[in-house]
Amino acid sequence: MSQIRYTKDHEYVRVGGGEGVVGISEYAQQQLGDVVFAEAPPVGKVLKKGDPAAVVESVKAASDVFAPVSGEVVAVNSEVESTPGLINEDALGRGWLFRLKLADPGELGALMDESAYADYLKMLD
Repeated sequence: MSQIRYTKDHEYVRVGGGEGVVGISEYAQQQLGDVVFAEAPPVGKVLKKGDPAAVVESVKAASDVFAPVSGEVVAVNSEVESTPGLINEDALGRGWLFRLKLADPGELGALMDESAYADYLKMLD
């Protein structure tokens, strides 16, 4: 069963089977507006938690996407790179950016679960 965790920078990681699928949250894509460009890290790149990992650009702004946990990039979503609007359409589904092999699953404990993230968003309004 997969679990989803969030960072205060609005990245998510959906974990299952020792891997994590990384993308930006619904809130982040709403704040950015229409996403026009997305670039994932190369397969094989080793990221530490907090490292800049990907870039998402919208008509409003460019944003770095930071690695929510440490690990090695094992796949990228080439569909999002060619059709970045998928992030706006389905940020938590087809709009994922890259997949990591987790280096330290214990890092997940420092991230927010869905209810804690919802509470965090209420504080931002």
